Amino acid sequence: MRKTYQDATAALATMHGKEAAIGPAMQAHLGLTVVTPPNLDTDVLGTFTGEIPRVGTMREVAVRKARLGMRASGLRIGIASEGSFGPHPAIPFFQAGMELMVLVDDERDLIISESLIAEDIIHDETVVGSVSELDLFLPRVRFPTHALVVAPNLTASPWWKLHPERARAHKGIVTHDRLVDAVDRASRISEDGRARVTTDLRAHMNPTRMQAIARLASLLAIRVATQCPECLAPGFGRVAPARGLSCVDCGEETIIPRGDIWTCVACGHEKEEQRLPIREFAEPGECPRCNP
Repeated sequence: MRKTYQDATAALATMHGKEAAIGPAMQAHLGLTVVTPPNLDTDVLGTFTGEIPRVGTMREVAVRKARLGMRASGLRIGIASEGSFGPHPAIPFFQAGMELMVLVDDERDLIISESLIAEDIIHDETVVGSVSELDLFLPRVRFPTHALVVAPNLTASPWWKLHPERARAHKGIVTHDRLVDAVDRASRISEDGRARVTTDLRAHMNPTRMQAIARLASLLAIRVATQCPECLAPGFGRVAPARGLSCVDCGEETIIPRGDIWTCVACGHEKEEQRLPIREFAEPGECPRCNP
């Protein structure tokens, strides 16, 4: 059977080298060729260092980013991804990355998205007065294979507002000499004589994030390749857990998923898929009646 996107071309909106992670998955699973429009400034939609805030949800921004690439290239299919970092949604006191990717298809009037939680992305920060205080931090963040960002430790107001010309963040630091210079410059204009050092989360500066994007690209491509059983549109996939597994002791319905809800982005057809391995019952410790 011919693949839905065989021999088609999509614009990938990126200025950070994501084509290396996304292109192979799209070609392998869909036959879709990915091109990157030149001179595309995706930073206008938000930056990790905060000078330009991201407005809207990750999905909304990813769709806007995809359309930037589509307009720049004249293509009617676009791909883009967005990342966010913070507390893990399920594990207390653990940081994780959320990655989201979309395929926008104006020919079929479809927007197909996929996401993942990446627990292995190198992401950390510290505040120091000199580079000598980074002896333990640098190996932990895999410097210099993972780049760093250095900025003044300004807490009363965002540093780029207090010192818009002098206090720009030093990004993409991968050499010790540049790190020494950036920490010195940032600490001299900060409120407490210290500099904030963090991992550079741009994909081309963070190999573990690029690996997560590659995994997500495969997930999205597989989802796009999955047709709806009703209308045959691409993009049929999981949207939410189907909760309600019964307690083995009392029979009460719990919030433990009994499967997943799959939905079509085109016609809205929905069905429940069982998870493997299949659990017949929830344990009493997972039941709000047995274990209130």
